[in-house]
Amino acid sequence: MNPSKFSEIKSEYDNFYRSLMAQGKLPLWSTGHGFWSNAISEEVYEAFKKIGLHGHRTFIDLGSGDGKVVLIAALFCQRAVGIEGDNVLHQKALEMQKKLLIPNAIFFNDDFYNHNILDYDIVFTYPDAPMYRGMEKKFLSELSGKLLHYGHHFHPEQLEKEDSFMVNGSPFTIYRNPK
Repeated sequence: MNPSKFSEIKSEYDNFYRSLMAQGKLPLWSTGHGFWSNAISEEVYEAFKKIGLHGHRTFIDLGSGDGKVVLIAALFCQRAVGIEGDNVLHQKALEMQKKLLIPNAIFFNDDFYNHNILDYDIVFTYPDAPMYRGMEKKFLSELSGKLLHYGHHFHPEQLEKEDSFMVNGSPFTIYRNPK
């Protein structure tokens, strides 16, 4: 974990969001694959500290959007992966990774259903649809690590809740596969 590098990440993404708003756009939109909304940098960083992400080797963000969560995770663990179906958001993630010089982040421009999550210690989701539409089935068949769920909405029904906590009023919940 590197507080000064986190500050760089936060600053670059804050600039990106300001530039969108200067163009009359909000930092959220519907993509061809779902709905993207930016995660709050400080909340994600604090949650990663709280769960001891530095003690984990691998991390994957399903629906990684602009890549911010993956780049923050890369400060904590050896390998952080993001899967994003929207090409514009994927390109922004690659641009930010290059600008911020974070080599242990990997981004794929694809549907996350095409990627097996079996070998990841931590799987992150900030879901945009109910889990019963397919995501929970994926977790039940592939999740071997922990699921870190961000937000109030669309929680899994069949995974086992292990812990939950709040960061600045936003909930984070840790689940595991009951198998």
